[in-house]
Amino acid sequence: MVRPTSWAALLVLGTAWQLALGGAAGRGQRAPPNIVLILTDDQDTEIGGLTPMKKTQALIGQAGVSFSNAFTVTPLCCPSRSSLLSGRYPHNHLVRNNSLEGNCSSLAWQKSQEPLAFPVQLQKRGYQTFYAGKYLNQYGHPAAGGVQHVPLGWSYWNGLVGNSRYYNYTLSANGQEERHGDSFPDDYLTDLIANRSLAFLETSARPPFLMVLAPPAAHSPWTVAPPYAAAFSTTKAPRGGSFNVPGKDKHWLVRQARSPMAATSINLLDRVYRERWQTLLSVDDLVEKVLARLEAQDLLASTYVFYTSDNGYHTGQFSLPLDKRQLYEFDIRVPLLVRGPGVRANQTRAEPILNIDLGPTFLDIAGLNASQSAMDGRSFLPLLVSPAQPSPWRADFLVEYTGEGYADKDPSCPALGPGVAQCFPDCVCEDAFNNTYACVRALHPHTLQYCEFADSQAFVELYNLTSDPHQLSNLARSVEPSLLEALNQRLTKLQACAGPSCWG
Repeated sequence: MVRPTSWAALLVLGTAWQLALGGAAGRGQRAPPNIVLILTDDQDTEIGGLTPMKKTQALIGQAGVSFSNAFTVTPLCCPSRSSLLSGRYPHNHLVRNNSLEGNCSSLAWQKSQEPLAFPVQLQKRGYQTFYAGKYLNQYGHPAAGGVQHVPLGWSYWNGLVGNSRYYNYTLSANGQEERHGDSFPDDYLTDLIANRSLAFLETSARPPFLMVLAPPAAHSPWTVAPPYAAAFSTTKAPRGGSFNVPGKDKHWLVRQARSPMAATSINLLDRVYRERWQTLLSVDDLVEKVLARLEAQDLLASTYVFYTSDNGYHTGQFSLPLDKRQLYEFDIRVPLLVRGPGVRANQTRAEPILNIDLGPTFLDIAGLNASQSAMDGRSFLPLLVSPAQPSPWRADFLVEYTGEGYADKDPSCPALGPGVAQCFPDCVCEDAFNNTYACVRALHPHTLQYCEFADSQAFVELYNLTSDPHQLSNLARSVEPSLLEALNQRLTKLQACAGPSCWG
């Protein structure tokens, strides 16, 4: 096992480099607010994903604002995280899935998108920037620069190599390989992220700073920290809504799921549901520790804290046992809680916020003109600090996804692999090339979702979420053709949008 000789030494080196860089704060100007983003992995809202996080809801949500309509623009880790970093829809940043072939953390991404990402712009503004945890699924791959590649814009870098793990992983610590074993609590990744965050705040942080903390929870393999191994012992996955319901009028990938599910699948997804909640308790502790340290150092009042996830998740909805990648509410809705300067406590806001809006909001907080960036998202800082809604706000938005197998155009399920064709222990295909779709999700004046599939059928799904919140009935064959035509035209426009033309 190889470890750096001194993490503190890396912090000192980073501090010296940042001071040499200078910036607004170094020139005696009043520093803009600090920014902390806590980004979880696969945390839903529709099936109770925030329920176990009592501290987080109290310390961020009740101390600020909870957004009840927060969405990812694509329900899979790497393209979603690429959207968050770049502020762009997938059709503009061109990351299609979690593979290198799908442009995840590829050399092409590093050349074309990393220079435009929000940490680069904040660092130029004088921000210290700190990252710890999962970055992009193929980060650290030898064909993408290995652990030596530190993405642009980060003063302090603790990037997880590959996909989410809790033990036995490798980090890139400012470009140096750092291997970890299975010792608790030293190696448990969520706790390590918390501890390194505290070390940064205690020894090196100076305003303004940006911290992005990306723990592995609640992603597989759902490894629970020992203190929480007995938590939620009687909890089961929710049985309401679309749970264990056949997707009879949906696209082929959902129709092929066995319904009702086998008892073996239900028993497994109940266990996984509990373990997901258990892993999130460690994230809840992380939130408490970081906010306590900010308060102890008199930094909390000048810091915006954002809490969200890269995508949602399902556990048995439409008889799909465990995954994401689908167009439905349980996979595209995410938590979003924010506290900070000028944010009134105990608010709930219903405006639709997208993960591509985070980057522009961070730029706005830093005093930069987000509208002049290459981002498709829109700053929602005015919603945070003003009781009134900016007019007009978006009424609809785009959700798009490219199924696995895109490179070779294979319409069937690819070979068995994580999240592609999984066994739970009953095999259910969760993704394929024919799972490539684009949707208009509208909230005003009507709550609708219209989706088109890029398959041989040109399959269409349409839902009225006011009367059918669980998306049980596909209305595509029963509505007036004029409505479908209007929605198709809106979808076509969104699929070609860039910058402010994406705002609605």
